[in-house]
Amino acid sequence: MFQRVMLLAASFCLTISFLHAQQKQEFYEIKVYHFNSREQENILDTYYEKAFMPAAHKAGVKNIGVFKPLSNDTVTDKRLYVIIPFTSTDQMINLTLQMEKNPEYIKSGDDYINAPYTAPPYTRYESILLKAFTTAPVMQLPRLTSSKAEHVYELRSYEGHTEKIYRNKVHMFNEGGEVPLFKRLNFNAVFYGGVIAGSRMPNLMYMTSFENMKDRDVHWDTFRNDSEWKALSARPEYQKNVSKSDIILMAAASYSDY
Repeated sequence: MFQRVMLLAASFCLTISFLHAQQKQEFYEIKVYHFNSREQENILDTYYEKAFMPAAHKAGVKNIGVFKPLSNDTVTDKRLYVIIPFTSTDQMINLTLQMEKNPEYIKSGDDYINAPYTAPPYTRYESILLKAFTTAPVMQLPRLTSSKAEHVYELRSYEGHTEKIYRNKVHMFNEGGEVPLFKRLNFNAVFYGGVIAGSRMPNLMYMTSFENMKDRDVHWDTFRNDSEWKALSARPEYQKNVSKSDIILMAAASYSDY
């Protein structure tokens, strides 16, 4: 009986590995808009809801997430995060070209596209390009049952001291089993990816999702106390492989795809 169970388990693992090998890794662009006024926020919201999202959907780009940090109400440097999945870098480059030929996009996005220099819709924006991990090659939409307004999205960023040390942390997620651990504990991860272009490198980022803040806290307590995590994090080869970590808790915009 034991041998049969082990054979079934091995077969399952091989099947999962084969499916991952068959799936092409996606690319993710994360746009981070910095703004400081309600007027700028309104222009950004209108642009993404009325112009960008419909045009991107028409061009075949789906599952676009738009989020605002929960801290926005209490900080001067407010932010809007837009997470866009692409099947290839060519699709990312061509999206802008396709949009520029879409008259509805130009019309609906007028306040943003043609904003005067005296009233720009943001103070600055940054763009981060990631490639999905091998163990999570495509985006997974969260399976949450509470109302969208209650959902909490957690974007984490782990920087490495050097490229080699950063790759060690990526190995910990993939070959080490951290990604499957998150899956087993039902963290509803949307994506995992390594940053291939951005202002802070070497770096990896991933986003998990929760029903609400209490649900988020319960999940992390469970994670910290899980025997598999304790064993994984204690392994000598995975020590001191993160130089800086950032945690951003966010809520989805009403027009976000998830």
